[in-house]
Amino acid sequence: MNPVVHRPMLNPVQVAGGAMLALLLVGTSGYHFIERMPLLDAVYMTVITVSTVGYGEIHPLSPSGRIFTICLIFGGVVVGTYSITTLAAFLFSGEWRRQWQERRRMEQIQKLRDHVIVCGYGRVGRHVADELRSEGIDFVILEVTGPAAHRAVEAGMLVLHADATHEANLRIAGIEHASGLIAAANTDAENVFIVLTAHALRPNLAIVARADSEESEAKLRRAGATRVILPYHLTGRRMVSMLTRPAVSEFLDEVTHTSGLELLVEQIPIGTDSALSGLTLHEARKLGLIDLTILAVRDASGRFNTHVTGDLRLTSGSLLIAVGTQQQLQNAKAPSHS
Repeated sequence: MNPVVHRPMLNPVQVAGGAMLALLLVGTSGYHFIERMPLLDAVYMTVITVSTVGYGEIHPLSPSGRIFTICLIFGGVVVGTYSITTLAAFLFSGEWRRQWQERRRMEQIQKLRDHVIVCGYGRVGRHVADELRSEGIDFVILEVTGPAAHRAVEAGMLVLHADATHEANLRIAGIEHASGLIAAANTDAENVFIVLTAHALRPNLAIVARADSEESEAKLRRAGATRVILPYHLTGRRMVSMLTRPAVSEFLDEVTHTSGLELLVEQIPIGTDSALSGLTLHEARKLGLIDLTILAVRDASGRFNTHVTGDLRLTSGSLLIAVGTQQQLQNAKAPSHS
């Protein structure tokens, strides 16, 4: 399938304006060269002829000039009729509104920074978009299927009706400025191509991909996916957990989806400019920089430490998995060296 690149299209207003301008140029050139009129006189003669206002000629025309004038009058009638009918159809059809909305969406997409690109608006993609919206995260959807893209537009989302396996479309979606990409197309083959293309453009981009089979999971990881989700496996595990440990399952669902409870589970990265870097947990608590329950700490190599004690030293590049109120989490993310 060829890439769907969105380019501005000429609307009927532009076409009608172009036709009228072309007629004006032809008329001016004709009077200038046939009747040897100065340019201003030639423009004036063209305007009064095309508009059929009935003003007299600047000077008597030659036979060639009269024939040219007759042709110009017919041309003016044709162009005028076309312009009026086309503009009326354009205005009453609502096409101008759709083009304006499309242009506005493209402008919004071009302004996005640190957003997420969602490839696919099917069964999984719809839920992904809803979750991103509830989290307040900016995102843009790439959907190749017309009806699905239309549903996303109707839901008020930023959408590109385009194939995410093509580099040009990912660039339009702002992959250079994106914080992550989610490959949620309907087939594993599509998702592999999407991940390959995205990874080639941004090797360090965080990519989460959907897979229906374990064989595809390995392929997606080799293609460059940071994380791979198997919805059917995840659903099965979730259903068993809700049956055997319903209270734990409900609690984790609440704290990880920021709904209902005051407590939240969040990850807190420690950067080079963080005031937490180099301190132990005990020192950070004593200084009032952190007041959270730390569940685990992931070091720069990616290993998790679940045996968290007060003398554990926090280093740049590590990540805290913590439980706390929204205010406590914000305070922990805020401190940095001045």
